[in-house]
Amino acid sequence: MGFWVFMTASNLLLPVLMIVIGKVFIKNPPKQINGIYGYRTRRSMKNQAAWDFAHLYCGKLWRKMGWVMLPVSVIVMIPAIGKSDNTVGIVGGVVITAECMVLFWSIFLVERALTKR
Repeated sequence: MGFWVFMTASNLLLPVLMIVIGKVFIKNPPKQINGIYGYRTRRSMKNQAAWDFAHLYCGKLWRKMGWVMLPVSVIVMIPAIGKSDNTVGIVGGVVITAECMVLFWSIFLVERALTKR
């Protein structure tokens, strides 16, 4: 049970971070283009308008995706309660892999929105 709790908590980190960083990007985005903090891609750093748009769009997207991934991650982990550590690890690995794919997909969506803008 202890490993299941650890894996479930680990799998919730990414959705929680997406929700928190999404809120930061919406409410208090980096004011100026910089190479240290923020949504930094070639398109988003092209000019200030693109920078501002990318943070607002990404923030809204990450908040939505994070809130969807949070319960889904727990629901997917529930059947692994009481299973072997190997099974819990496999299920947890699948969950975090799916979460990472969603995160990378969000980059594609933001870049596409920047291109259309």
